[in-house]
Amino acid sequence: MHLNLPDKRYYGIGEVAEAFKVNTSLIRFWEKEFDVIQPKKNAKGNRKFTPEDIKNLELIYHLVKERGFTLEGAKTHLKEEKLKTLSNFEIIRKLEGVKAKLINLKNQL
Repeated sequence: MHLNLPDKRYYGIGEVAEAFKVNTSLIRFWEKEFDVIQPKKNAKGNRKFTPEDIKNLELIYHLVKERGFTLEGAKTHLKEEKLKTLSNFEIIRKLEGVKAKLINLKNQL
């Protein structure tokens, strides 16, 4: 999945949910379930996600939605094989970026 988010320090929960094409409630649920997601909260309680949080959300989305892991399976997979999973995920993400650029080039011809 290729996300179209601008380069910013903080992203609102609406922006994040729209980028992943999921409901905001799912993002809030994942925040409670996974310890790696720690958004900043302001005085009103609005969540602000950092780019590091976005990377972790991408990895969780990949495991749960694309590869079909359960939440418990994704948690244990992240704890036990985090380095291997991260390297595979980075390769997949780079290849999807190249694919998107190639499709864009093809459409311009």
